Amino acid sequence: MIHLGIIGTNWITDQFVQAAHETKRYQLVAVYSRKLATAQRFGEKYGDIEYATDLDTFFGLAHMDTVYIASPNSLHFEQAKQGILAGKNVIVEKPAFSTPEEMAEIIELANQQQVLFFEAARNIHEASFSTVAEFLPTRGAILGANFSYMKYSSRYDAVLAGEEPNIFSPHFSGGALADLGVYPIYAAVAWFGKPQDVHYFARKLPTGVDGIGTAVLRYADFDVTIQTGKIADSELRSEIYFEDGTLDLNAVNAIEEAAFYERKTKQTQVLAVSALENPMIEEAQDFADIIENKNDPQQGQRYEEWVELARSVNETVALMRKQAGIVFDADKK
Repeated sequence: MIHLGIIGTNWITDQFVQAAHETKRYQLVAVYSRKLATAQRFGEKYGDIEYATDLDTFFGLAHMDTVYIASPNSLHFEQAKQGILAGKNVIVEKPAFSTPEEMAEIIELANQQQVLFFEAARNIHEASFSTVAEFLPTRGAILGANFSYMKYSSRYDAVLAGEEPNIFSPHFSGGALADLGVYPIYAAVAWFGKPQDVHYFARKLPTGVDGIGTAVLRYADFDVTIQTGKIADSELRSEIYFEDGTLDLNAVNAIEEAAFYERKTKQTQVLAVSALENPMIEEAQDFADIIENKNDPQQGQRYEEWVELARSVNETVALMRKQAGIVFDADKK
């Protein structure tokens, strides 16, 4: 049984804990929050939980072996570092870190301390995502792709009122690209590899981060266009273009519909895909496979692939931010 502690008491943390418990391979044992009442309010429904309001006490809990971190983005690095130095495995909600330097330091430190680091980018762990990945080589040359993930954030109302909520603040490494944009970028890099070049055209908010933007990822023989945003809603589907047809997807995360339309025959091949009600169950299962089988060479290879994928996505996002003139506090360290 994996003994889990959590940092962050928002809805996504609750969803991950529920997913972890549903696998029957984790048990929540500790909750950290700056306010004891907040920690207790979160943890009371999960039974006998320890609570901590300072990180030294939290990471010092001997029976806790793995920590899920879902605090504001800019806090991830120091919290993950402290956890690793305390001998804990760390699962860091995407985007795990603000800069490639932070990512590289955590990867090296985790290796040195012989613990595990995971970036919780749930879409790459979904069975439907793998189904698409297995289909791609069967249709010949790819001509291009268009991915979209855009959803209005209720916290944008605060920006319109002249405030600066964390998710839209450069002090907390926020913005559309850092949040929702990570999903389609993960899809592109996982399915096609790291792009040769990137271009990001962002519309910046008064807070200094991007509210909406369009990216072009350039590969040797095709381009991937990505639309992302947190100040508007989009129902646009995602597509991958081949010489002989088009693969249509309802999305690149929580894929529930996937069909290939062949041009010459006019036939449609429907892929067997579906999405779980809790989209974090599959990543929780994958993380448990590694944690419980650290010495298994096959699991070790999977782990290394995820780590290098996380590194490539982080480097790609950092370059895109730089092109758009989006500067985080973390960039100045």
